[in-house]
This record gives sequence, C-alpha cells and structure tokens, in this order.
Amino acid sequence: MLRPRKKYTVYDLQQLKGKRCLTHIHVKSPEEAAAAEAAGVDLMSCSFDSPEAQARLPQLVAAAPNSFLSAASPHGLASPAEAIRVGFRALELGASSVYCSASPFMIEAMARERIPVVGHLGLVPRHVTWTGYRALGRTVAEAKQLHQRLKDLENAGAYSAELELVPHNLARFLSSQTKMILMSLGSGSGCDTQFLFSDDILGDYAERLPRHAKAYRNFLEENRRLQGERIAAFSEYIADVKEGRFPERCHLVELDEQLLQEVIDSVGSSVK
Repeated sequence: MLRPRKKYTVYDLQQLKGKRCLTHIHVKSPEEAAAAEAAGVDLMSCSFDSPEAQARLPQLVAAAPNSFLSAASPHGLASPAEAIRVGFRALELGASSVYCSASPFMIEAMARERIPVVGHLGLVPRHVTWTGYRALGRTVAEAKQLHQRLKDLENAGAYSAELELVPHNLARFLSSQTKMILMSLGSGSGCDTQFLFSDDILGDYAERLPRHAKAYRNFLEENRRLQGERIAAFSEYIADVKEGRFPERCHLVELDEQLLQEVIDSVGSSVK
C-alpha cells in the first residue's frame, strides 16, 4: 500500500533549489487537482481572483490534500492592508502560498506578515498594455531591467517568482542569481519549476496553442463529443416519454392487486 506523499513546505522548496526541476500545473477544478496529485505533480496553482474561485479553493485543497497549492490573488489590490487580508484569507482556506503580480510594495506588505508570496517577472498578462504580448529580455536593456526587478522582488521578501516568456539562457542565468524559486512559464528548463496551465496540457480550448505550451490530449474535441452525446440522450428520453416507451415495467414499483383493490374500496366508500 502506497503511503501518502509528504506535502512540500516553502522550506522544502528552498532546499530543492538547483537540485532538480519541479513540475507545476495550474488547475481549475477539483477533478484536475485530484488528477494532478494522482499523477505525481510537484506543485499546483489556482485562481483566487473572484468569489467563485475563492469558494472553489477549499474544494481543490480537499481534492489534493497532499499537494502544495498557490492561490493567485485578485488584480488591482488597493492597499497593503487589502493585500494582507487577501493573503491570509487564502492561507486560511488551505493555500500553501499566494501568487501576486502587483508591485514589490504590495508583496513586501504580505511578506512582512510571513505570508509566502510568489511574484511575477517577464511578460505579465495583466500589464501587457506596457509591453505587448511578446517575450521580454531580448535586449541588453530589458535583460538588465529583468535582473533589477528580480532583485526588487527578492528584497521585498518574495520566496518565489513566476518567470514568463523570457529567453531560456537568460532565465537560467537569472535563476543562478537569486535565492528565490523561479517558476518557468515559457522560459526554458533552467529554472526551478516547469509551469503549464491545465488548459494547455489537456487541449481544452479552441484558440491556437501558445508557442511555449504543449497539448497532451484533445479535451476540446472530447467535450464536443460529450455535448453531442448529452443532446442525443436527452432527445431519446423526450421521444420515449412522448411515445410511451418510458417508463417500462422494469422501472416501476407495483402494489399487489388485492391490496390495491382494498385501498380503492376503502377510499371509494368514503367519497361523498
């Protein structure tokens, strides 16, 4: 019988830096969380940026009780006090750490309260109006700027940072320049974790797959097939009801005829 695996702590992750690349999946449902844990993924992350996502977090934790799970805070935190409140709420609901793409100013507030915080470097989807959707760090100026931002996050107290769409050789260098756990999303294999979204791995959407991602299944087609099967099953049920084919005798419970007659006689005699 397999024993439950040990759940990572931030301390464990820090001890693993530079020793091996951890696997990391962003999950969106309890089913995906359970599957990721069963498959043996090292780390997970999830959204925590809406009431629905916040209500779902305990379900994800219950589905993968032995997994390290980071919860992504809402965009637009208005103050350090709000950042701290959101961070502690995520931890109270079972998150192992909190992802935050806000400035080092916000991250420092959470880190001062000993909330484990993951920052974000490189392409930040919430900030693309300043950069466009593209890889960052392909010039000397941008690479130096990334290094400075890495140090800003480190000095703010982040224990980790997601590194999105950065040249792989630059990402490897940056990882060697920090004690933070660097999580590679499209930034090569030289970081401390390799990060993909479940939607990409499962092929669960119609848009073109990002260059940095790989689809291992075609859930979009499977979900379309299942939707067709739902429609067909519902249509057959409706037809059976209309044409008297459902319910059949095997679907029914029957009262003994003699007992039924006694009921009819009894009820009938009382009707005026």
